[in-house]
Amino acid sequence: MIIRAALCPSPPLLASGVTGLADVLPELREACEAAVGWLLAAAPDEVTVIGPAAATATWPPDSVPDLSMHAPALNRARPTPAAALPPPSPLPLSLAIGAQLLDAAGYSGPRVLQSVAESASPDACLDLGRDLAADAPLTALLVMGDGTARRSAAAPGYLDERAEPFDTVVEQAFRDGDMSALAALDPDVARDLLAAGRPAWQVLAGALTATSAVRPRTRILYSDAPFGVAYLVATLEPAP
Repeated sequence: MIIRAALCPSPPLLASGVTGLADVLPELREACEAAVGWLLAAAPDEVTVIGPAAATATWPPDSVPDLSMHAPALNRARPTPAAALPPPSPLPLSLAIGAQLLDAAGYSGPRVLQSVAESASPDACLDLGRDLAADAPLTALLVMGDGTARRSAAAPGYLDERAEPFDTVVEQAFRDGDMSALAALDPDVARDLLAAGRPAWQVLAGALTATSAVRPRTRILYSDAPFGVAYLVATLEPAP
């Protein structure tokens, strides 16, 4: 049973140590901390982190987030082990950021780290969400994923005039608790606009639809597009 869900983006700048001493986007950090704090206040039996990645997989819950590929200085600061061991498979960025948010909030309870393929069809995402809801005890979902990355000429994917309307549809769906609108997002358009969060949002839609036929109560904590990338932070609580 899904008791609460929170949505956060997963840019590398949220990771501890990546931005050094610079306090980049403090409002976004504070919104993510507030969303995770609200999520954990429900005292869930476990937290499932859902995020986009190259493949759909369940990762070991004790996986250590490794953000060194996004912050080379972290590698230089890390001591070299005496005996060279095969390095563990690094968590996908979305799951690594989600795991760090839980750690920062002091959460030490059971967690599930679930990636969903960036190429997954909407039906596959919805099915995964339903399966997560069916198998779950009292579970909270931490859903990671960015909006479009084509909101300005300085954005990673340059400017695409379709990006802002797409993000507006997504934000309105979260404001309204409209899971059918999230389920209807076109994966091809999302891919064109570099909206990495699309598959994770649709997993969320499947999970919450399976939990309750009534739209969830929602709250938007942050919505902006710094650096030309859309970031949205929200909380969702299934209706009784």
